Formats: sequence, C-alpha cells, structure tokens
Amino acid sequence: MRAWTTLCAAAAALALLAALLATSLLPSARVDWQADLVWHQPWRLWTGALVHWSWHHLLANLAGCLVLALLGWASEPGGRAALAWFIAWPLTQLGLLLQPGLHRYGGLSGVLHAGVAVLVVMLWQRKGRERALGAAIGLGLVLKLLSEQPLGAPLRTVIGWDVPIAPFAHLAGAAAGLLCGMLLLRGGKR
Repeated sequence: MRAWTTLCAAAAALALLAALLATSLLPSARVDWQADLVWHQPWRLWTGALVHWSWHHLLANLAGCLVLALLGWASEPGGRAALAWFIAWPLTQLGLLLQPGLHRYGGLSGVLHAGVAVLVVMLWQRKGRERALGAAIGLGLVLKLLSEQPLGAPLRTVIGWDVPIAPFAHLAGAAAGLLCGMLLLRGGKR
C-alpha cells in the first residue's frame, strides 16, 4: 500500500510543481509529450503526463490521483502493483504514437487510467467481494472507454471542459496498465 500511495502522491506533487513552474521557468513546450520529439527527448515519456493545459485540467487529474490513492489504501495493492503502474507510465506515453493525429499531449489522465487497469488486474486475482469490485471497476472502465470513442478524432471538445480531451490517451493508459498488471501480478497473492 505504501508504494502505491507514494506513487499517487508523487504524481500529484510533480504535476502541481510543473503547473507552478509552467510560466517562465519551465515552459510546457519543453516537457509536454510531442510525437516528433519523444525519441530524441525521452524524458517526455515521463514529463508529458505532468503538463496540464489549465487549472481545471490539473484539478481533475489531482482528484483522480486522490481516488487512486484511496482505492489503494482500501485494497492494499502492494509493491508489485505499484511497480506495474510505474512501468505503465512511460508505456502509456509511447502508446500515444499509435494515434498519428495526436501531435502534442499533456496530462495525467492516461497514466491514471493505467493505474485503474492495474488495480482491476490485482483485484480480479482475489476472491469474493474484492474480485467483484475489480470486475465492477473493470466494467466501468471499459464502458467509459467505449463511450469516449478513443479510435475516433485525436482531440475532442467536451462540455464542461476548458481544454480538449484526448480519448486515445485513456485507451493507451488502460492497455499499458492491463499489460503491466498481467505481467507483474500473475498469480500474485495478497
């Protein structure tokens, strides 16, 4: 549990720090995910998730970090689950290359979807109510992804959001989290 909540706190703190430095000290163009630069500047596989295009965008993702921390506190995912999520972070960003129309990206939402997928894999391996909870969260994740039509346009304007969203990032994150969770948590016990 400690590693999981530490990762949640680190993601939130680094995203907040990036937002505070975003003006002149650390312009987002130097650290956001950009398809043309990712192979020459691999740090963007990590820092791209820390860039947010508005305070509303940041606050929503900070809330997502809190939800994942609370789920981790309640389910005690352990160090292997945290490692799976940690590895899924840059894989989520690499997955964005599969959406050729997405040239720039910023935000934690793809990485947060990876964390949810890791938790689903972990919970699915348990018994009783925990397995049922994992199935319910997994079904909710699948329905959310389908409703967003991630294979459609790379960016979407959504009512209530002050920035366009990139649904493919959510799919890339969920896929990376599922893959890493399945590889690192195979047969894992509580």
